[in-house]
Amino acid sequence: MSNELDQRKQSILFAIIKNYLDTGEPVGSRTISKYGDIRLSSATIRNEMSDLEEMGYITQPHTSAGRVPTDKGYRFYVDSMMLEKEQELSDLKVMLDKKEEKLDMVLKKAAKLIAEHTNYASLITTPTYAEKKLKFIQLSVVDEESLLVVIVLERNIIKNKMVKLSEPLSQETILKLNLMLNTFLQGLDQNQISLALIRKMKEESLGYTNVVGDIIDAVAETFNENNDVEMYTSGTTNILKYPELNESGKVTTLLSAIEDKSQLKELICAEDVKSGNGNIQVYIGDESPIEATKDCSVVTATYQLEEGVYGKIGIIGPRRMDYERVVDSLKNLMTELDDIFNKNG
Repeated sequence: MSNELDQRKQSILFAIIKNYLDTGEPVGSRTISKYGDIRLSSATIRNEMSDLEEMGYITQPHTSAGRVPTDKGYRFYVDSMMLEKEQELSDLKVMLDKKEEKLDMVLKKAAKLIAEHTNYASLITTPTYAEKKLKFIQLSVVDEESLLVVIVLERNIIKNKMVKLSEPLSQETILKLNLMLNTFLQGLDQNQISLALIRKMKEESLGYTNVVGDIIDAVAETFNENNDVEMYTSGTTNILKYPELNESGKVTTLLSAIEDKSQLKELICAEDVKSGNGNIQVYIGDESPIEATKDCSVVTATYQLEEGVYGKIGIIGPRRMDYERVVDSLKNLMTELDDIFNKNG
């Protein structure tokens, strides 16, 4: 790539290209002076634009005082973006190769990349398990009125639940209940615990039908918990670039929802992740099940960390978002994540 452009000229050239792509209108020095992090006077910008024009990166239509990119300018921009993307992906892989970063740091970086590539807001969740199987249950008496139920799922997910007792239980009874529960439930997932199985367990409950029922309820509650899913967001301020979303009431509600994250978790964690890597869901306007994004479009996709371990990636933008670009970006990111995780698994 050419080294003839210093950082200032590159910044001005990229600002011209981005503004021209957004508006289709020739770009003047006054527009550039108000753009992003460029803190230069209009006179300085005019001088740099003259140099860029002489070098062949921009040209001035005869009917306008502004400039537009030339093919050479576009080529420099595209090559720079491609090189930057390759470097970012390389950095992600190095993170895992050197064990310098944990999974959460990789996911935060991925959210930032996709926000930059699409110019919308992005989100990504930590992975959850499509199917959870019970490893074992351990019962312990806390006092005469309380029973501690330790529930251990695959991948050593541990949940502690308290069950109220109507009468004290002997250690011998605890041992027998413990053996019976593990005999029936060990290795099963939620869908395999049928009503017939529960009925059979209660028949063999040594007369402690209510206690066994409460323990089964605690197991069901554990299966339904979402393993404390974390969500990372990036590019929130990109929302402010779109006038239809920038009305005070709308933008405040939307930004609050993105900041709070709980509503967005409800939106994307409610989806069925079992359909596997590549599953893409699009919500347009009123199709969204949460009020905060009913003026937006939300596109989500499922990434796979390993067999049975899935997470969600999402993009939030205006209804007029570039859907093709968004879907391509999601597919590319999922491919990159899959490559990173498989190489470092």
